[in-house]
Amino acid sequence: MITTEQIHTLLVSALSPEDLLIKVDGSHATITVVSAAFAELSRVKKQQLVYAPLKELIGSGELHAVSIKTYTPGEWLRQKKLANLS
Repeated sequence: MITTEQIHTLLVSALSPEDLLIKVDGSHATITVVSAAFAELSRVKKQQLVYAPLKELIGSGELHAVSIKTYTPGEWLRQKKLANLS
């Protein structure tokens, strides 16, 4: 079974994110990644950057479903402010 630590290690080494939130439930993962590398990239390109280091886990079936949210540091700051308003 896939662990949060495995995903964390793969994504940190590939992306060096400023913030990384991972929730694993069986073979499903919900991932939020904050990285300056996402600036100027399309939504698809951001998703591809996150999927790339997870390719082996997805291919093996260890990781079946992945929900990804990507933010630049500025977008993440705005998102957190909005969450505090609600």
